[in-house]
Amino acid sequence: MGALSESPVKPGNVRFIPLSYNQAESQTSALRLILALLPEWEHTDGKIEFIRFTDGITNTLLKVVNKRPNLSAEAIDNEAVLLRAYGKGTDLIIDRERETQNHELLMQHNLAPALLARFHNGMLYRFIRGAVTSPADLRRRDIWRAVARRLAEWHAVVPCIPASRAPLTTEISASEEFGISAPTPSKKDPALQAAIDNVAPGKISPNVWTVMQKWIYALPTSSEAQKARQANLQKELIRLVEEFNNRLGLGTDSLVFAHCDLLSGNVIIRPKSAGATAAGEPKETVSFIDYEYATPSPAAFDIANHFAEWGGFDCEHQLLPTKSQRKDFIQEYIRSYFSSQSNHSTTIDTEAEVQKLFDEVDVWRGIPGFYWGIWALIQATISQIDFDYASYAEIRLGEYWSWREECDGSRAASGKKLPLRERRWAEEL
Repeated sequence: MGALSESPVKPGNVRFIPLSYNQAESQTSALRLILALLPEWEHTDGKIEFIRFTDGITNTLLKVVNKRPNLSAEAIDNEAVLLRAYGKGTDLIIDRERETQNHELLMQHNLAPALLARFHNGMLYRFIRGAVTSPADLRRRDIWRAVARRLAEWHAVVPCIPASRAPLTTEISASEEFGISAPTPSKKDPALQAAIDNVAPGKISPNVWTVMQKWIYALPTSSEAQKARQANLQKELIRLVEEFNNRLGLGTDSLVFAHCDLLSGNVIIRPKSAGATAAGEPKETVSFIDYEYATPSPAAFDIANHFAEWGGFDCEHQLLPTKSQRKDFIQEYIRSYFSSQSNHSTTIDTEAEVQKLFDEVDVWRGIPGFYWGIWALIQATISQIDFDYASYAEIRLGEYWSWREECDGSRAASGKKLPLRERRWAEEL
């Protein structure tokens, strides 16, 4: 069971390089950063190369290798570095100090690659050998079971850490650009942070609710329609907190250290080690990358959020897991969760725990749409990535409203057809 630490892990052991990555001069600025980190690379007989990954829709990710003669591909990969540069404006929705803290915390539990350095708009960390999954890979039984085992390990062993905040007497700047409606007349007011931190009474902050509250405050409000939408989403968040904040679940105070962004691009299939096909040993193992959204959350939210990613960025709802697939995933998860705990007891009623979590994930299935819908509304305004965030926001928020209509019976009462996502979720096989 995740433990609540008395003292947060403080970032600060990670080197800071006072340079930036510039998309307009990608190779030049990336080379400058790599040589600042590894100056010896300039004086080897190798060739420095950059491989661009495009699986994400907010950040730039480059693999940097030093191809030296007589080195095997594995040896080159073992020295490779990943450069991740943050998308424009993403500091508005992501706490970068918290992300560093997350990374260091996961490193302590051997669940993250070595974080080598930070720079003004990104970070450098050790490359993980393996293959990045696709949404189709996530739907393979051997892969979803591997994901379930790894996610359970995260939830079972990594403690939930409270944020290290400056005293609330310090002014906190809201976004002037988006005209965030603070709970007080001042846009520079500690009450803004207090309102975010206290949105879910009794829960450690940050958490999934405080993240959504922060994002709602960051929504654009330049038009009356935008103001009305912000007010509606705020009202809905309060409703959700009232309904979900006190639900019982795994972890300390029903919260676990959750990834919260377990899409295919963040799941790496690790190379098989010698003897990996021995009896009783899992066929596949996976690792997770990118911890910018990781925060204490209910386990059911993290799992439901991952299931939504089976359909990829195109939100192909017909590809989401059926009941039997979800049950298989959760059975693997529960076995791994309790076996990963240091105080593991043999008296666990596995079947009851599986059914309990299965039912909880079912209840939580609509919340990821609300979460990413708000996020996409902000990205539609700030991002320079060639992705239709506005349409994506409507699809994800539509998932949430469809779930609401199904739960309260209004869809059936109005005679509306059951949406594809809800039909798929109800399928047995």
